[in-house]
Amino acid sequence: MQTSGLENDVIMLDLNVIGAAAPLVAAVQPENAQRAFDTLTLAFATDPPSRWTFPDERQYLQYFPIFAKAFGGAAIDRGTALASPDCSGVALWLSPGVGPDEDALAELIEHGVTKQRNGDVLAVFDEMSRLHPTESHWYLPLIGVEPQQQGHGLGAALLRPILEKCDAMHLPAYLEATSSRSLPLYKRHGFEAIGEIKIRDCPPIVPMLRLPASGMI
Repeated sequence: MQTSGLENDVIMLDLNVIGAAAPLVAAVQPENAQRAFDTLTLAFATDPPSRWTFPDERQYLQYFPIFAKAFGGAAIDRGTALASPDCSGVALWLSPGVGPDEDALAELIEHGVTKQRNGDVLAVFDEMSRLHPTESHWYLPLIGVEPQQQGHGLGAALLRPILEKCDAMHLPAYLEATSSRSLPLYKRHGFEAIGEIKIRDCPPIVPMLRLPASGMI
């Protein structure tokens, strides 16, 4: 897909303006990619839709890092993934025109999901695709903080730089909330639910859109 060119200046944001009130974040370097995927694997270990997809512990540990790379790994390649200095919190932001690796996701679902659940997982992704915005936007497929670091403002720090970029460039931001615990954080940062994805016994997924607004964050 064609990109907007915005990803190249993400790391130029003056993250120091966040100050002592919130953790600092910076772009994930390619050599730290596996560490970022490991962090997301820990962060999503109790995430309802993720564990519905991979209910067996070994299955989850084997396939979720592969899923994370396919779903949002392009952010690391393009310099738009953000992380704390110790990589205990990670956000895989995809800039306008960049999306998940659909071929890799299809292969993962075929080989990593049980045959009994395969069709339902495909249906979930079909519905996610149907509700995904068609206009130019920033997309956050995955954001996660290791359990021992949660509750200290790291999630907000991972959201803020790109949301400020969205406001400056007059672009919306989009994500899918997969846990009721994350909804208040997203709502505080201007995201609003635009529907609900509920396929058979899959835990609900809430698509959320944030329109650009000066001074919102």
